[in-house]
Amino acid sequence: MAVPGRKVSDGHLTVFCQPCDRDGERLAAHGYCKDCCEHLCESCFKHHMRHTLSRDHILVDKTNMPQTLQPSSTFHYQQHDDFTKPCHKHKREVINFYCQDHNELLCSVCVTHGHHQHSSCKVSYIPDISENVIDGKEYLEMLKTMDSMSEQFRKIQDRMYRLTVKANKTLANVLEDIKLFRKEINQKLDELEKQAAVEVNVFQDENLKILKEVETACNDRTRDLWTSCNSMKRLNSSKQAEKLFMEVKSAEKMIEDCEKRLVELAKFKVNGYSFTPNETISKLLTSEKSLGILVQKTMHDESTTNASMIFEKELSYHEDICVKTAKDTKRCWITGMIVLTPNTLVITDKYNMTVKLINTCSRYVTDRLQLDCGPYDITSVTSTELGATLPSSHKIQFIAISSNKLKQQHTIKVDGNCWGISCYQDKLVVSFCDPAKLQILDMDGIVLETFEDQNFRNPLYVEAISSSIFISDTNKKRVTRINWYGQVIGSYGDMNEPRGILLSDDGTVFVCDREKQVVKEILGDCSAGKVIMKDISSLQAVCWCSTTMKLYYSSEDGVDRDKNNFIFTSINCNRQ
Repeated sequence: MAVPGRKVSDGHLTVFCQPCDRDGERLAAHGYCKDCCEHLCESCFKHHMRHTLSRDHILVDKTNMPQTLQPSSTFHYQQHDDFTKPCHKHKREVINFYCQDHNELLCSVCVTHGHHQHSSCKVSYIPDISENVIDGKEYLEMLKTMDSMSEQFRKIQDRMYRLTVKANKTLANVLEDIKLFRKEINQKLDELEKQAAVEVNVFQDENLKILKEVETACNDRTRDLWTSCNSMKRLNSSKQAEKLFMEVKSAEKMIEDCEKRLVELAKFKVNGYSFTPNETISKLLTSEKSLGILVQKTMHDESTTNASMIFEKELSYHEDICVKTAKDTKRCWITGMIVLTPNTLVITDKYNMTVKLINTCSRYVTDRLQLDCGPYDITSVTSTELGATLPSSHKIQFIAISSNKLKQQHTIKVDGNCWGISCYQDKLVVSFCDPAKLQILDMDGIVLETFEDQNFRNPLYVEAISSSIFISDTNKKRVTRINWYGQVIGSYGDMNEPRGILLSDDGTVFVCDREKQVVKEILGDCSAGKVIMKDISSLQAVCWCSTTMKLYYSSEDGVDRDKNNFIFTSINCNRQ
């Protein structure tokens, strides 16, 4: 085993002086101090014998000294000022050796007390073997391996993001199914309640019919008795004996009839009722603990198997929303749109130099933020903050949103005409024209990466996810997919003038083709695409709401200028 401080020569080991080795000079050890636990060269050995503090130490000569380095209890061995990485086994020591047999970084304690000293390990002093690592093959290959592995981690992260979004969509569908089931239960209970109400009404009608019959009979007999009684009183007063006699006899007959009628009426019955719940339903409500069960199923990443897209057929026009307000002095030009919530859009109106908040339910502009120059594209930075590009002023404007109000915040300066913008994990991806390039910035505007090559000519819009950045380039007539290192990893070219671009939650790409007058749906790997809307003139911007399954788009029409004041909605009820 060869280590710094020991040289193999004819099978004999040479141990270096440790005090001199700390000063960068290597001298063979001449002896050893047992009190200091250090090997000493001839000069240090003699000095050790003479010095007041060490002349009483126990010294042994070269023949009797240990043939391995012994670490001092008070000194932590370090041979080079650049050694700062601590040993994972000996926290107070720094790494300065490398064992090639075990591919392990070591400190001096590892070397002198570990298993390496008792084996034939090839242990090297790092400064002796590290001179060729700069721009070396091992370094370059390691960078490639780490880049490749980082890309794999990003792909896994992106895949899990898509699967999680997809799985959460199924849970949203579960809630809808539960509501539908609850609605069916309510409908059935309503039907049973109506049926019971009908029965109650029948019984009420029967009771009322009996009451009416009794009331009529009683009223008729009471009236007859009252009339006969008054007649007898009048005849008796007038001393008309003959007539009174006949009336009395008639009254006797009436009394007999009334007695019989009283007996009959006394037999009439009125029924009361009580309610006994359905035993099956009662047991169900008592025993059942849930409306049903959630069946677990494994989600599959369809994007890796070239799966079908969101829409099976073309979308159809649904409605339009006027976004022009009384304060707007010009016709609108909606160049950027994002979905904030299922019922809220945020749009950029470049001609009127405004950012507008739209309620899609009321189809009304709920707030309007006036800027000093026209914004082009917009992105969500956080749930309460937006970022918009200001091409003419070479700035990115941050905007706060709270209580359905837009508020202008700070800006950051950029080095060119910025057009498209997308935010992912606290990084801004911004596209530029004249010259065409793509930049990745942090939130303070510091440029992290710049991609400026033949892959870009006029990149107006960008969208970013964990593993990819998609660029809509009007001059290249294609949608280009690159990774975060600027390498092209996909391209879709069946386009004439691509404009607004967006990504759905599952990684599907939507893009407007202004010249072809269509909106296309493209797979996330850019391998295939299809038309989902057609015959729409002057398409500009587009955004998508996965909750409502609605696609919003705008136009910049030079002929039908009123059309520019609207955003349009298309919808398809097909759900994957």
